[in-house]
Amino acid sequence: MSDLRIRAATPDDLDAALAFWKLAAEGTSISDDRAGVERLVARDPESLLLAERDGELLGTVIAGFDGWRCHLYRLAVRPDARRQGVGSALLAAAEERFVRLGGRRGDAMVLDRNERAQHAWRASGYAPEPQWTRWVKHLTD
Repeated sequence: MSDLRIRAATPDDLDAALAFWKLAAEGTSISDDRAGVERLVARDPESLLLAERDGELLGTVIAGFDGWRCHLYRLAVRPDARRQGVGSALLAAAEERFVRLGGRRGDAMVLDRNERAQHAWRASGYAPEPQWTRWVKHLTD
């Protein structure tokens, strides 16, 4: 995977990332719009990581750090590039970022129905914590 390049997204990459998530990510989010991703990158310019090879987008992960906790979202790999180390490389880059920022534990949002993703997260050393349940309140429509 030496030809794989991991880098932080720029504002010029946001439309491509949104289109990529429609192809490669499982499910959608209320924040999957240009304004939401612009806010993310404006607030934390290094949070959206892209994996590229020969200028083609192969994967993404959002590695958000709020100063206290490390949160991982939108780990997505292009279907024809799966099982080639792209996801692992993205997670390694996210974890390195977290350590650099002083983070001590990463947590990930993983859909219950996405068994392929659960396998990938487990293979990377993550595990569900059954004592926690995610509680959500939508603040806008």
